Amino acid sequence: MAHLLPAPGPARTLALAQLANSIGDGAFLVTSALYFTQVVGLSPGQVGLGLSLGWAAGLLAGIPAGHAADRWDARLVAALLAAGTGLAVAAFLAVRQPVAFVLVACLYAGCQTGLAAVRQALLARLVEPERRTEVRARLQAVVNAGLGLGAALGGLALAAHAAGAYRAVLLLDAVAFGVAALLLRRLPARRRPVARPEAAGARRAVFQDRRYALLTALNAVMMLYLPLLSLVLPLWVVQRTAAPSWLAAALLVVNTAAVMLAQVRVARRVVDPAGAARSLRRAGAWMVVACGLFALAGVAGTPALAAGILLLGAGAQVYAEMAHGAGAWQLSFDLAPADQHGLYQGFFGSGVPVARMLGPVLLTWLIVGGGAPGWLAFAGLYAAAAFGIGLVARHAGRPAPRALVACG
Repeated sequence: MAHLLPAPGPARTLALAQLANSIGDGAFLVTSALYFTQVVGLSPGQVGLGLSLGWAAGLLAGIPAGHAADRWDARLVAALLAAGTGLAVAAFLAVRQPVAFVLVACLYAGCQTGLAAVRQALLARLVEPERRTEVRARLQAVVNAGLGLGAALGGLALAAHAAGAYRAVLLLDAVAFGVAALLLRRLPARRRPVARPEAAGARRAVFQDRRYALLTALNAVMMLYLPLLSLVLPLWVVQRTAAPSWLAAALLVVNTAAVMLAQVRVARRVVDPAGAARSLRRAGAWMVVACGLFALAGVAGTPALAAGILLLGAGAQVYAEMAHGAGAWQLSFDLAPADQHGLYQGFFGSGVPVARMLGPVLLTWLIVGGGAPGWLAFAGLYAAAAFGIGLVARHAGRPAPRALVACG
């Protein structure tokens, strides 16, 4: 674990905070569906609707949270959002009715999305421009390590299959976000003032930046790998291939381990917009390979052959994911004004809740319902988005102003 962390300093503190909340998230993610349906008594439909509405709230929260980080002390904004997320998780323990679940889910997703934006703003101000993508890759590797550890802890609760065990997981997640809030509060305060433009005009600036808006829209398409990996691929394995059902979990383990071990190495090649464009082209090409292999697994005649093809596809998919991350992170930093990283990162991060809201319905219909042609259609969509972002990078024009190294 130590080799994944940045060098001692503020960036390492940021990484430790993200490690803490990712451990809690990992435990929560593998147990939450059973807790809400079997302990609370909500129907799967109510849970799905509540989470969709929650991520809709998250979509609205990122930009104002990022803007707040630009205008005030970003470390305090981040600490408050981490504490708010922990309180939301704890509030899930008191949920008994669907309406209460929706309200808490909105608070949870809103704080989570806002926190992600503010962390990116902190990274931009804590780290020199030429090191941002590498440090961001280290954070991603740390997150995957934390999710894996948290998932293992959640697995113990699944094995116990008791209401008390599920509640203990929620408490663990709440405490983890509390620890993250304390760590974020320890980051250095802003050393010099940053110009504070009028709030309304500043918020409009990101929407008027057509280049950044196009980058964000195309990145949202590429972020569809999130529901692809967590929902669509497991359904494909179980319903449309001869592979054993447990392989769906194994593919997630392969993904998590690969990102933890190789994300930093992949990101080291990307230090400027040109490198980002090359990385994104590689992402598009490897996702086409992955989709072709996943489609081929659907016609493999034996479990062993189907499993082998799926594992090859998972390898291609995770490389595409890492190459996409490195390229997109670099551009998201390079194309944002130095004094508005919070606002711009909040806007850029809106692709995640969009993908989580729309992706499950779209990709389930396209791939699980459509079969091999659906995989090919998704491959084409992903490759087109990757090529489009590459064009944005190629026509980046003016370099972004150099950001302050001091923390906001």
